[in-house]
Amino acid sequence: MSITERVKELISEIEKSTLSSSDELEAFRMRYISRKGAVTELFEQLKTVPQEERRAVGQELNTLKNLAQSRFQEFTAQLEAAAASEAAGPGLDLTLPVVPNPYGSIHPLTLVRRRIIEIFERMGFNVADGPEIETDWYNFSALNFPDNHPAREMQDTFFIEKSTGAVQDDVLLRTHTSNVQTRLMEHGKPPFRSIMPGRVFRNEAISARAHCVFHQVEGLYVDKNVSFKDLKDTLYHFAKEMFGKDSRIRLRPSYFPFTEPSAEIDVTCFICKGKGCNVCKHTGWVEIAGSGMVDPQVLQNCGIDPEEYTGFAFGMGIERITMLRYGIKDLRLFTENDVRFLRQFEGA
Repeated sequence: MSITERVKELISEIEKSTLSSSDELEAFRMRYISRKGAVTELFEQLKTVPQEERRAVGQELNTLKNLAQSRFQEFTAQLEAAAASEAAGPGLDLTLPVVPNPYGSIHPLTLVRRRIIEIFERMGFNVADGPEIETDWYNFSALNFPDNHPAREMQDTFFIEKSTGAVQDDVLLRTHTSNVQTRLMEHGKPPFRSIMPGRVFRNEAISARAHCVFHQVEGLYVDKNVSFKDLKDTLYHFAKEMFGKDSRIRLRPSYFPFTEPSAEIDVTCFICKGKGCNVCKHTGWVEIAGSGMVDPQVLQNCGIDPEEYTGFAFGMGIERITMLRYGIKDLRLFTENDVRFLRQFEGA
């Protein structure tokens, strides 16, 4: 068999070759492109070819050599890609059903805050916010808390220290979100219909029923001819939406420096439906808020004519409502970040 015929035979073999393993790749290399392979043997036979044919035969051998090397590189790349794919695991199967991602947990205080906002927004209230570091005027004085007034003792306050270490009596962490009410009235014009959810701070010992950081939501409605009946109807609608359609409310006379008259708001216990249980201390009622008509002096302090405008205000603790709504007995659970507690509210 001549060299030309042998070259054509090898080219046909190489073009038809298929490899599926590293052993077959090594066998391909040894057969065709190694030092003892078929291509090398043909090059050694080139010197036996007549001089006038040697150039043409040499070109055919170079074509064979280039084909063998390119096929070897191609097979090598294919096997490496297959090995990498196998190491990476199975490919993406678009026919498989979607694996659902687990939902996170929404904090119960966030759930109740959102629900409160939703209820009052439907009644036409907007949401207002204000600073947590406040001055004495907006937190106390504008709300009828004069210096040395006994009502100031009801709230243990965190006062801000100066850089020298001295206590700065006129700057403090707000003890209620009523500071937002005074800012609204002082810097705006009636009518006002707003709620003010937010954090408040009081210097209290932490226990199952008290904390130094907690959340309140307060409401304010100031307009012409606002009456106590408007206050009662508003809170009655809120109680039915938050605690159920069978809920009832009652108002007990109370005292707050910034409202007159003032009342504590109780709602029928939604656990025992008013029959009496441990949660309501067998009274059938649980307290949810304090409220009252805005004191005319507070309106005047904020630049509003009490002869022309009246209004009501109310305030409630978000933690308290959350504890009642979900049957939580320890206030500290809200801030301990125990995932066993938070997971109870997954997907809520």
